[in-house]
Amino acid sequence: MTKVLGLACGEVGGSAEILLIEALRAAGESGAATELVRLADLRLDGGDDDADWFWERLIECDAWIISAPIISRTVPGRLKVLGDRLLGPNADAAIIKGLLEVRRAGGSPAVPFRVDERVLRPRVAGFIACGGSLTPQWKALALPVMHTLTFSMSTSVVDQMVVEGAGTPRSVVLDPDAVGRAGRLGRHVASQIGRPLGEAEYLGPPGVCPMCHLDVVVLRGADVECATCGARGRLADASGRVEWTDLDTSVISMAERHAHYEELVATAQAHAAQAAVVEERAAPYREAVVTRPPR
Repeated sequence: MTKVLGLACGEVGGSAEILLIEALRAAGESGAATELVRLADLRLDGGDDDADWFWERLIECDAWIISAPIISRTVPGRLKVLGDRLLGPNADAAIIKGLLEVRRAGGSPAVPFRVDERVLRPRVAGFIACGGSLTPQWKALALPVMHTLTFSMSTSVVDQMVVEGAGTPRSVVLDPDAVGRAGRLGRHVASQIGRPLGEAEYLGPPGVCPMCHLDVVVLRGADVECATCGARGRLADASGRVEWTDLDTSVISMAERHAHYEELVATAQAHAAQAAVVEERAAPYREAVVTRPPR
């Protein structure tokens, strides 16, 4: 049986959790097993905490749906902490493929990352961001940050949504369109289970960027770079239409992440050759006086 993991990142019983439950119910109608985890229940203070427990749930799922409230224009910091603990290089499909190739050839990896072959299993995802503001500038950074949780594992984001006007506890229930939209997101996610990156169909709002389907861009004259994923293009005309010229620079693409892996290896090897110099020059900084809170 396929499994859809839901991660609720807001108040217990709050609007973000209500939307996630609706999405999981809809995904479950397809026959998938569903599981709801609350970010608030996870200890993420380092050492013997719940990060590895959550990793096992993530690595065994076929899809995951993340639902978060919008706080100060973006998602709660604990969600970023979870990503920093578990994802990034330690869960990057391109890096893991590279390290596996080194091992099979009898070599020793130059970078000490975890190698869990289960990362390479196809997964899809959906994002729900729920805020109170009715104007877009208060919500613009939520979905871009959520994308940092999926690109490393080559998880295909197949739908994403932002809800507005739900600024008081549980008030999203007053918006049947938002609740219904969450259900559609759950069905969209379930419909793409088993399809790897490049084959899963994106079923959400189109957006400007053809890779992450978001609208947050960096302009350098007429040059355009997607601020979420790094795809590159140029302004094609005065209307603001973008002609995308290089999608391989997107961090979603395996080409960019393979290039990143090669960069990490080269940097690690160069630093290893200068290990004695690093130790000598870093030594004076170990004597810094540190002020700590009382315990």
